[in-house]
Amino acid sequence: MLNNPRQFLLDLYTAAVSAVSAEKSLPTFLPEPPKQGRTIVIGAGKGAAAMAKTVEQHWPGKISGLVVTRYGHGADCKQIEVVEASHPVPDEAGRQAAARMLAMANGLTKDDLVLCLISGGGSALLALPAEGITLAQKQAINKALLNSGANIFEMNCVRKHLSAIKGGRLALACAPARVVTLMISDIPGDDPGIIASGPTLPDATTCAEALAVLRKYKIDVPPSVQVHLESGIGETPKPGDARLAANEHHVIATAQQALQAAATAARAVGVTPYILSDDMEGEARDIGLAHAAIARQIARYDQPFKKPCVLISGGETTVTVRGTGRGGRNAEFLLSLANALNGAPGMHAIACDTDGIDGSEDNAGAIYQPDSMQRAEQLGLNPKALLENNDGYGFFSALGDLVVSGPTRTNVNDFRAILIL
Repeated sequence: MLNNPRQFLLDLYTAAVSAVSAEKSLPTFLPEPPKQGRTIVIGAGKGAAAMAKTVEQHWPGKISGLVVTRYGHGADCKQIEVVEASHPVPDEAGRQAAARMLAMANGLTKDDLVLCLISGGGSALLALPAEGITLAQKQAINKALLNSGANIFEMNCVRKHLSAIKGGRLALACAPARVVTLMISDIPGDDPGIIASGPTLPDATTCAEALAVLRKYKIDVPPSVQVHLESGIGETPKPGDARLAANEHHVIATAQQALQAAATAARAVGVTPYILSDDMEGEARDIGLAHAAIARQIARYDQPFKKPCVLISGGETTVTVRGTGRGGRNAEFLLSLANALNGAPGMHAIACDTDGIDGSEDNAGAIYQPDSMQRAEQLGLNPKALLENNDGYGFFSALGDLVVSGPTRTNVNDFRAILIL
């Protein structure tokens, strides 16, 4: 039915990413310019530079501002300054950019408009620690959280309460100016207060909850951080705060939109798509096993769907790092799937991050094919041992099956598709 299953899967990924680009999703959400005051553009995330460029192309008047994005994810902006910084572990460039952004917000009037552009990755890129906490301490805690298996909600709860800018603090600095926040969501469920740790939105979580997350994952913190959280100094503005009442926010692109675009692309070539979920969470290897079980049921019994078909899913998995390999949650998912399918005929799969970067590697993800395990055996690879070493990257790199797209300048998290023929 399909002459090139590999290209079919790559085309689905391309369709998914294109559907949630800033160019397609942002213009219709732009607010009216202020009648008297200035328009300041600020923002952070892997898609922030592309969002800023789109604003420049569609804004009718004069604008200025600053956005921070990941290294390599910049864009050619004329009026809005673009700073590149480190992700997922923050660095000094991100700290300086966040401090400048906070300073830029001060002194605005009620006649001014602040257009805030937020996308996934903004939490690490807006790395401005609260008073008494050093950047090195935040870096260590952030790295420990990334390796712990904590989900994005838990990580961002901690990040908000150790920050001078997240969890609504940036919006407080902008007051009394009106703040309109446009967001590309990388959060399962699309909770706007979680995206990039919600720098312009009120926060319902507490210092006590942040402490509970650190204890849950047995993450040791220095005394200054302990005191900061236990004393309540790190508390964030809560829902109902009058200072944030006049502000607006809009989620302009989501994982569901990306999955629907991929489904449309599949139908266009005669393959029936089934979207399983846009917000799957859990250990990447466990999600891989679950997907494999569904795929096998379809292949054997045409249940719950008849083949040929393609299963599509999104969300944000996690990896508890126990080994020393080069991982990435999408490569880990796919290697777990490969072990479970073990060369079963007629099944092909792709797993990629929509930002073009799987974790901290140079690939978006990888592709699995029915002959992957056979080729691995010929190369002397041990797929199970590589999975235990969190080395999905090493496995698929050796096979030549990494997907390298480069930065896409958007981010709605994981994209997975399993083709069953």
